[in-house]
This record gives sequence, C-alpha cells and structure tokens, in this order.
Amino acid sequence: LKIISRHGVGYDNIDLKYCKDNNIKIAITATANAVAVAEHVFFMMLSLCKRKEMFDATVRSGNFKDKNKLPSTMELWKKNILIAGFGRIGKSLIKRCLGFEMNVYVYDPFVDDKLIKNFDCYPISKNEGFKLADYISVHLPLNEKTRDLISYKEFESFKNNLILINTARGGIVNEDALYKALKNNVILSAGLDVFETEPPEKDNPLLNLDNIILSPHNSALTLECR
Repeated sequence: LKIISRHGVGYDNIDLKYCKDNNIKIAITATANAVAVAEHVFFMMLSLCKRKEMFDATVRSGNFKDKNKLPSTMELWKKNILIAGFGRIGKSLIKRCLGFEMNVYVYDPFVDDKLIKNFDCYPISKNEGFKLADYISVHLPLNEKTRDLISYKEFESFKNNLILINTARGGIVNEDALYKALKNNVILSAGLDVFETEPPEKDNPLLNLDNIILSPHNSALTLECR
C-alpha cells in the first residue's frame, strides 16, 4: 500500500501512526467540498430561522389564513455569526455570510489576525465569540483539543436565540449538552450533519426534538462535488 486518498478533508478515521511507520502517503480532496458544505450551512440556517417546516405545514393543512398567528421568523441581516475554523470551508462560508450582510467573527487560534481581517471579518476569542453570536458554524478538525469544545458550560454563555450548526465532526459539540439546551430552550435551534456515533443510535434523544434539523453526514455530496 502506497497511498490512502480520502474523498473529503478530514483524516481522523485514518491510523496516522501506522501510515507514518509504513511510509504510506495520505491525500485529501482538499478544495472539492468547500462550496458544497458552505451552502449546506446556509440551507440549515435559513431553514431554521425562516421556520420552513412550520410555514409549509400551515399551507398544506389548509390554515393559510393563520399566517398572522404564526411566530415571527428572523433575518440574517446584521446578525452576528461566529465561524469556528478559518480553513477552506470557513473561508467559503465567510463570502456567503458577507453577501447576506452579516457581521462575521472568526475564531481560529492558529491563524494570524491580519489574515482574518483581510477577509473583512473580526478575529475573536472563543469565549467572547460565544457570548455575542446569533449563529455559530463549526469547521474544526476533531482532536483532543476540540473534543467537547461546546459542552454544558458553553451553552450557559450563549444567547437564547442562538442557532448552532455543526457540519465538521461529531464530538466537537457534546450531544448530551446539546439535547438539554434544545429541550430546555437554552438556545433556539440547531443543525447537525455529523454525530458522535454514525449513524446515530435509534434512541438518540436528539431525533425526537422539533427544533433541530438533521442530515446524514452528506453536506459535501453534491453532484458538482462528487
């Protein structure tokens, strides 16, 4: 075996030590999925803040005249989004957020602040970003430093109108903490494309909530990306 090439950008499911010890090269499809995942984040954000399911059900059930009784939706305009991770996907998402005239904050301790500012964004610490964010989108690798990056303590610092999106790796957001936060309306809603265990167990309590949107780790699998 000479090379392992992943259809994706993460390599946390590869035994890196074995590959190094046996001189096996590792390759990723580095630029292929950035647009696909960034668009998927927007699909989730817009579906959640515009309450897609509620509107669609209102019309289909014959309750069109109830439109003024429905809860108000939100705009992305002028809202604060924290993008955790200034990689290819994060940069692709930044462009789209700026197109919606959002205030874009970036948390990435390994990137020089000047590079972030060159993208018309604001570099920020993790804790400060958590406090001001209306939206958070996670684009970090899964490792010992990022596992449970968002857990019980972090949810307590979030705004109660927060929409949290994770299309990176399950395990970065603690699922038990996320469930409690959504169940108790500590945050508004969430979108998950990734899970701690994939596929998620049938008794995973997140599957029973109506303020979360889920997809089967396929945010990158557009026709164009494939």
